[in-house]
Amino acid sequence: MPLPLAYWVDDCSPFLIRFWGNVGIRWYGLAYVCGFLAGGWLMVRYHRAGRSSLPAGQVADFMLALVMGVLLGGRIGYFVLYDSDLLIHQPLVLFRVWEGGMASHGGFVGVFIAVWWFSRRSGLQFMHLADLQASAVSVGLLLGRLANFINGELWGKMSTVAWAVIFPKSDPDTPVAQVAPRHPSQLYEAALEGALLLAYMQWRVWRTNVLRTQPGRLCGEFMVGYAAVRIFCEIFREPDVGVSLIFGLSRGTFYSIFLAVIGAALIVHGIRHRVSETPSGKSG
Repeated sequence: MPLPLAYWVDDCSPFLIRFWGNVGIRWYGLAYVCGFLAGGWLMVRYHRAGRSSLPAGQVADFMLALVMGVLLGGRIGYFVLYDSDLLIHQPLVLFRVWEGGMASHGGFVGVFIAVWWFSRRSGLQFMHLADLQASAVSVGLLLGRLANFINGELWGKMSTVAWAVIFPKSDPDTPVAQVAPRHPSQLYEAALEGALLLAYMQWRVWRTNVLRTQPGRLCGEFMVGYAAVRIFCEIFREPDVGVSLIFGLSRGTFYSIFLAVIGAALIVHGIRHRVSETPSGKSG
């Protein structure tokens, strides 16, 4: 009789419901759907509470633009930022979405373009729309990182901490009993990129007037916060196989530095372009 393993084995199915083969409802896809639905719900609440100039009737259109921005930016960004050689030699790999491959930093670029496009189309202020999406994006990050954990991907570095997890996919040619345990870095990211930043963003939206009075600042705070926690989590995360370091830094850390710089600039912009509020509480 085999002895029980000292660490939990992440052998969860990536499917909520599998129809046949690789076709079914995946946790990862469900995380995206729920994240966007939750974001749309929050934006409707903002409008009803008088904290947003985005009409409730346009929330669905805005969310659709963000969906396209995240999916296209995240997918293209993954190959541009992490695996450009494969994209050059096998361009059709871009469409093999069932094989995975999304980059959060690429998603940010896609969202920026989507917000710019929607701002031009709707006539709404770009900075305000950027703040709105920044206040809700952590829902998707939280659910997405949990889905990464369920999928047993993006695992952490080897560790013997009490809460370490065995990820069979990290060493598929080795019997599970001999696979080294690792940090569940996906859960660290879910807690920090997701839950912590979401709590902070919601506190800023509901307990301060930053959305109405300092356009761009909330987006800047999110970007700086995301960069900080991402850099911290990279300490525990195993670098992607075959992806070289940049100046001795992981790709996630290197790209996050630029996010922090841009975020700091947005914070300064929000402070310098502060809008006064009328006695009724509305900006004017």
